Amino acid sequence: MKATPPPAKRRRGPRLAVLALVFCSLLVPIAFLFNRFPAVYVTDERPQQEIDLPSFERLGLGRGDGVIEVRREDGTSANAEIKDAPEIYRGSSSIDSRHHTDTEPSKVSTKPKVPPPPKIEQRKPEAKPVPVPVQHKKDVSGNNMKPAKVQNADDVEKAKACQLEFGSYCLWSIEHKEVMKDAIVKRLKDQLFVARSYYPSIAKLKGKEALTRELKQNIQEHERVLSESTVDADLPSFIKLKIEKMDQTIARAKACTVDCSNIDRKFRQILLMTEDEAHFHMKQSAYLYNLGVHTMPKSHHCLNMRLTVEYFKSTSLDSDDSNAHRFNVPDHRHYVILSKNVLAASVVVNSTVSSSEETENVVFHILTDAQNFYAMKHWFARNSYRESAVHVINYEHIILENLPEFSTQQLYLPEEFRVFIRNLEQPTEKTRMEYLSVFSHSHFFIPEILKDLKKVVVLDDDVVVQRDLSFLWNIDMGDKVNGAVKFCGLRLGQLRNLLGKATYNPLSCAWMSGVNVIDLEKWREHNVTKNYLQLLKKFQHNDDEASVRAAALPISLLSFESLIYPLDESLTISGLGYDYAIREEVIRNSASLHYNGNMKPWLELGIPDYRKYWKRSLTRDERFMDECNVSP
Repeated sequence: MKATPPPAKRRRGPRLAVLALVFCSLLVPIAFLFNRFPAVYVTDERPQQEIDLPSFERLGLGRGDGVIEVRREDGTSANAEIKDAPEIYRGSSSIDSRHHTDTEPSKVSTKPKVPPPPKIEQRKPEAKPVPVPVQHKKDVSGNNMKPAKVQNADDVEKAKACQLEFGSYCLWSIEHKEVMKDAIVKRLKDQLFVARSYYPSIAKLKGKEALTRELKQNIQEHERVLSESTVDADLPSFIKLKIEKMDQTIARAKACTVDCSNIDRKFRQILLMTEDEAHFHMKQSAYLYNLGVHTMPKSHHCLNMRLTVEYFKSTSLDSDDSNAHRFNVPDHRHYVILSKNVLAASVVVNSTVSSSEETENVVFHILTDAQNFYAMKHWFARNSYRESAVHVINYEHIILENLPEFSTQQLYLPEEFRVFIRNLEQPTEKTRMEYLSVFSHSHFFIPEILKDLKKVVVLDDDVVVQRDLSFLWNIDMGDKVNGAVKFCGLRLGQLRNLLGKATYNPLSCAWMSGVNVIDLEKWREHNVTKNYLQLLKKFQHNDDEASVRAAALPISLLSFESLIYPLDESLTISGLGYDYAIREEVIRNSASLHYNGNMKPWLELGIPDYRKYWKRSLTRDERFMDECNVSP
């Protein structure tokens, strides 16, 4: 008899590999849902940031604001133990920051309009800030906000808690909230909710088998109808009979003697499940919102690609250099813009030129990255803006070739933070959310790139200029370096755990980027870039991008502490990228508009009432825009 060979052993390796692949395929959507990976083409890598900070001791700030939480919109946290920050070296003519005080008490306010600039104690007399030449109408009050909608205390607290977790998505969702019109579907869901709560208790009662079967049957029928219909129009014609039948069954169930604790427990379980499901859907919606505000639209990507290809197809790879001699003339009016967005940069240039009386001596220096350099260069070679000159600079190439000692070679756009402020004495009542934009790491190398210039005005690429800004060159800032609109809704002392042990006045106000006058000579004299590099070593805890960008807030505030010259608050109105309540009169009368926030005007998610001011300065009749269907 011939022996049969033993059956071959099955290999477990392929089966395990298949199971691993299936498991990974399930994890990938979850990872993207919680925003653990970057999303496709990025518009401007500057989502609003959040960093969780520990609670503070009470500060003598005159209002009791003590607990500050600064958070990133993408959910990552870069908070870590901060090493002792060095005392900032200011040079021979430095001003001791301990003698620099902001004496005006700050006020709790949610208005985007910044309080009047505080008085500054200075060693020598300086010229007063030149007022912005804006014609105000008589009926314009000091309030920037539209009349607030009446809300109860619970809704206000829910909105604040939502902003703390999801940021400006909550503001957008409130404005776009749709009232549920399908009353019948809602009633079916309510009936199903009550029936499920009573069913376990009724099923345990003796002699109620018929009621139990009827209740179970009604629950199954309701579930079947709701699985097929989401609006009233999809409901079957006999639905009224189903509703009446369920009402009768629920009434009979309520008439039974049952343990109320069991019913209460079941109600709570279903309520918690419903809240968890609602929170999950809110997370999904917030992720899609963030994806929409941080992802470049397909038409914009098309425009960049077409401009880049056209640049290399053109007969001359270099644009006309007839204006090159104007780029380094110190007496000209030089504007600096950091941008990776062609349309955004063009709107800043066009609005500034259109608002200027004279443009012969106006020069724009646009710092962009290597990826968008050729598209930006070709756009401004194709389009002229009166007599002004536009100088497109490859920031990354300049840093790599001429300044290799600097580790921060990537172009960073202005950083935006949102700060949640809670009052220690009344933590549940007096809370507010403030939005702040500051210089990025790339701003600190402007004096090294533009070595021949003495004074520049730095404009964010989400700014629209409405008045002639030539008066900014007439301001005598004395020994100050950075002319900015102060933001006294936030004091440096409230950020003591973030700023470390550096020497600073706790009553000093924060400040806003957007429109900034920079005295490059004083910058070099005070060694601001050197101080920045020292602070970077202290505040950058890791090499990851999140840690680098999170460090921009404390570094910007400390680098210019006691070196800020307060500009008139009417110079710019901020908040057009998140605040729906800014009055139209205030917008019209402001010298410039700052769309800080996630809802940028070139996105479909931009606030419709404010986008029209940005569109006015958008270039028209551009062939590539038509071919790529660009219609912001």
